[in-house]
Amino acid sequence: MDTSALELKKEPWKEEDGSDFVFPLLTGGGGRGRRNCGKSKACRGGDESEENRRRRQRQRAAMDGIRRKKWVAWVVAVTIFVVLMVVTPSIPQNEDYHDFADQRRLFLGIPNTLNVISNIPFFFVGVVGLILCHYKNYFRLNSQGELWSWTLFFAGVTAVAFGSSYYHLNPNDATLVWDRLPMTIAFTSIMAIFIIERVDDRAGTKSLAPLVVAGALSILYWRFYDDLRPYAVIQFVPCIAIPLMAILIPPMYTHSSYWLWAAGFYLLAKVEEAADKPIYKWTHQIVSGHTLKHLSAAMVPVFLALMLAKRTIEPERVSLFQQWKVKLIAVRETRFNKDRNTVDYNYIAVSTTPEQ
Repeated sequence: MDTSALELKKEPWKEEDGSDFVFPLLTGGGGRGRRNCGKSKACRGGDESEENRRRRQRQRAAMDGIRRKKWVAWVVAVTIFVVLMVVTPSIPQNEDYHDFADQRRLFLGIPNTLNVISNIPFFFVGVVGLILCHYKNYFRLNSQGELWSWTLFFAGVTAVAFGSSYYHLNPNDATLVWDRLPMTIAFTSIMAIFIIERVDDRAGTKSLAPLVVAGALSILYWRFYDDLRPYAVIQFVPCIAIPLMAILIPPMYTHSSYWLWAAGFYLLAKVEEAADKPIYKWTHQIVSGHTLKHLSAAMVPVFLALMLAKRTIEPERVSLFQQWKVKLIAVRETRFNKDRNTVDYNYIAVSTTPEQ
């Protein structure tokens, strides 16, 4: 056989899209061609599909990582709660809690009059919030999770007006249940809202029902076992977690500082509650700390309703901490430049002073 006949030759062919299709030909027989993929649509389509496949794999891996972190967070939270329940002693309800400073019947024969009527603001704020949640989507809520959570929050606020008034008409452990239950609904709804806005919409929506149920169970546990530890966790964990999350985690919406105003009024309410009798004495028995506590606590849903009315989608998700850091650096630079300009001006003034 003549080996010279096996010489490899290349002949260009044109495809329909104009790209070259090159066949390595053997003079002694046929061979399969190979494609020059420089401009071929089919080759580009294969590359794009491969890139899409890799992108989907990365997205799935990221989602799996997020799910693992969520499960780890829940496991850690439950573990901490169980450890606290094991190592800490039970906290019974102090009967002196029902002994308020102001027990006057000021009009209509209503016992503890001011402590009862000071709950009226909760009713109006709660009802207005409920209406605006559903009336033409005035608050511009972007998901069902947000709508359900804010609806439960304002429903809890509205119920506080009835539950707290009922309790203060006849303060005792049995009536205190109906004071604490609506407050617990509001606390747990706020936690779900923060998870929706700051962490993940789906996770926050799924956590709403378990959080509300956990809050209700904490009330039942206290009532049947006279132990306030679960209720204390439900009440005070949001007081710590919400301000920290508002400061450190980038927000979905603008006007995030309203969360801090709400937290500040709630802290003020707790201080006034603890100083019930001293405040009553300092005001010459005009108003007690517990009455002021109701009014301060009612400002929490007021600020949150204002936030909902004003806020828009945050175009650049930057945490309050980062914003404060940038402002602090800008202030320092301004002061530094001002001081440097002052020094330069004094130097120029001294250098241009004629010698005597």
